[in-house]
Amino acid sequence: MAYFEMEAGGHRPLREIVYEELKMQILTGKIAPGTRMMEVELAESLGVSRTPVREAIRKLEKEGLVIIEPRKGAHAAQISVKDMVEILEVRQDMEGLAACLASYRMKPQQLKKLEEISEKYEKAIAEGNLSDMIEYDSAFHNLIVESCDNNILLMLINQLQELMLRFRYLYYDNFDRSGKMPEEHRVILDAIREGRANEARAAADAHIERLKAGVINDGFRQG
Repeated sequence: MAYFEMEAGGHRPLREIVYEELKMQILTGKIAPGTRMMEVELAESLGVSRTPVREAIRKLEKEGLVIIEPRKGAHAAQISVKDMVEILEVRQDMEGLAACLASYRMKPQQLKKLEEISEKYEKAIAEGNLSDMIEYDSAFHNLIVESCDNNILLMLINQLQELMLRFRYLYYDNFDRSGKMPEEHRVILDAIREGRANEARAAADAHIERLKAGVINDGFRQG
């Protein structure tokens, strides 16, 4: 409650703070797909009135993260296998290009950081640390894109970040492929380190293709 009281006393409208909090809870799975979003309960948990919660829910509906149905109220939107495949199809194309460009544009300090992230990701997988898995998986792919020095590509990838975050929380919680992911990252990393542009692109493409196949073949559970 203190967090919201402090922020509300600043320059940002309370409705925006509540919106961002609820959005992050949906994206990270704290509010699971299909969960009823009761204004009274949410307002009490956040220490605010119902009005900013109601406004936040309406805004989230426009973004497709909340569904509002007559006589049923609001609930967090489900994400279908089709949704996940579409996200991966776009990622596959853009991240293959990113790996290719990174193979000859990545600076030495960025490469060193990518190696460190890869090691931390492998450790997170070994320890079964979900939050670290997601953090370092995201960081690995984001750094490759940043190293391309291509603002258009960066802008396009950034537009996918929120969808990708929600997707990561779902697939890491439900798929058994995580043990194979560090090796796939290492193949991408090795190709980038050695300046093998075509192989870097192929490795990034194969990485997403395997994940897409897992989604299609195995599906996933929600809620």
